[in-house]
Amino acid sequence: MRVNEIFYSLQGEGCHSGTPAVFVRFSGCNLQCPFCDTRHQDGKEMSVEAIVGAIAQWPAKMVVMTGGEPLRQLTEELVHELHQRHYYVAVETNGTMPLVEGIDWVTLSPKDLWLGSAARPVLEWADELKVLYDGTCDPARYDKIRTDNRLLQPMDTGDPVRNAAIREETVRYCLDHPQWSLSLQIHKILQIP
Repeated sequence: MRVNEIFYSLQGEGCHSGTPAVFVRFSGCNLQCPFCDTRHQDGKEMSVEAIVGAIAQWPAKMVVMTGGEPLRQLTEELVHELHQRHYYVAVETNGTMPLVEGIDWVTLSPKDLWLGSAARPVLEWADELKVLYDGTCDPARYDKIRTDNRLLQPMDTGDPVRNAAIREETVRYCLDHPQWSLSLQIHKILQIP
């Protein structure tokens, strides 16, 4: 598997926000999102044993598979090996690829709002649905996805003035549509990896 980086931090988004976790960021993605923060050309080939060994250096028992698109490379073997060592395995996916067996928590963050029908999710359920919100898109398009947790996350455009307006619109949308909760990127607020 080609891995961009493995690091230890707090989960910065979603339902597990604030939870210590080891992050395995896979290189590569089947989509080309203009706001992606992963350098897909970086990374090194790692075996299951090497990945598990790297994860073991930290005390947390939560492992977050992210990317890029982790489901391009994540294997049942890696999930199984982590479960053998009592890890809780979460995945953050754009939802365009099928899940591997055994994942404990699925975060679906669809990207078709910006990339069109080729990026439409195939997953019909998730533990949490996290939609990046630009203040204008309509999250109701995901009403058919089964989940107990619908999260709206203000998009970070890099422009502080635009970001403030988007945050205001996101709060307003959540108040008007209480099935949605606000998700903030606390790792950016705290300035941690």
